[in-house]
Amino acid sequence: MAADKDLIQIQNKEEDQKILEKLKNVKHKIAVMSGKGGVGKSTVATNLSIALAAKGKKVGLLDLDLTGPNIPKMLGVEDERLMGTDEGILPIKVMDNLSVISSAYMLPHKEMAIIWRGPMKIGAIQQLLADVVWGELDYLIIDLPPGTSDEPLSVAQSIPESEGAIIVTTPQEVSLLDIYKSLNFAEKLKMPIIGIVENMSGFACPHCGETSNIFKAGGGKAAAERYKVPFLGAIPIDPKIVEDSDAGKPFVTQNPDSKAAKAFYSLVAKVEAIVEKPKEKKK
Repeated sequence: MAADKDLIQIQNKEEDQKILEKLKNVKHKIAVMSGKGGVGKSTVATNLSIALAAKGKKVGLLDLDLTGPNIPKMLGVEDERLMGTDEGILPIKVMDNLSVISSAYMLPHKEMAIIWRGPMKIGAIQQLLADVVWGELDYLIIDLPPGTSDEPLSVAQSIPESEGAIIVTTPQEVSLLDIYKSLNFAEKLKMPIIGIVENMSGFACPHCGETSNIFKAGGGKAAAERYKVPFLGAIPIDPKIVEDSDAGKPFVTQNPDSKAAKAFYSLVAKVEAIVEKPKEKKK
């Protein structure tokens, strides 16, 4: 038994080293996470990636939401097939400076359910981290499954030098209860918090222009103030986000003058200012 345990530890160290080697040319690695599902985490990760790419950054988007890998559909590349080389798996090209990899490409058909226990999930995550040939990137955006269990833990431990996490919430109290768990998770793992995003924050009527706070408002900002982390902004509800995501079109570039698109670009500017700020040299 002791020999088996030593072998597993050696294999894990080798896998971690392989991951570090594959990601050595990625400048900034950012995890997007949430305490619960249904808050629009993948929508935020996708539009954040598109907005960064639209600003000229070279971006990779890694969809690790194993049981709900929707990002290829949202980007209009769900029917693409992975190709491999001697170096590893090549990501799917979405546009000139945006590529994506998702567990969706590992399934034989779109409607297949992933019924995996923890070790199988962790193995799939390590494979996606270790075997993909990203090349040189300015940003790798990692869309994590909701919650604070195996998948987020595996990523946090496999990429210890990441820039940190963006936490997505909605304004209602049930979401805010879970965001505190995400913040506590990050604190225990010594994972920096880049900031909090409040999604689905208000709906501006397209006819009269009046804003209705369907799910309340301000909870994300209050959580950021309580935990003394940056508040990255509020993304309003816009029906076009749903329409464009279903059609596989990039919302932020299709609707650049909308309030929601402007909120995403403001989010990008804040993220850039935080992660690209020159780090102080340790004494």
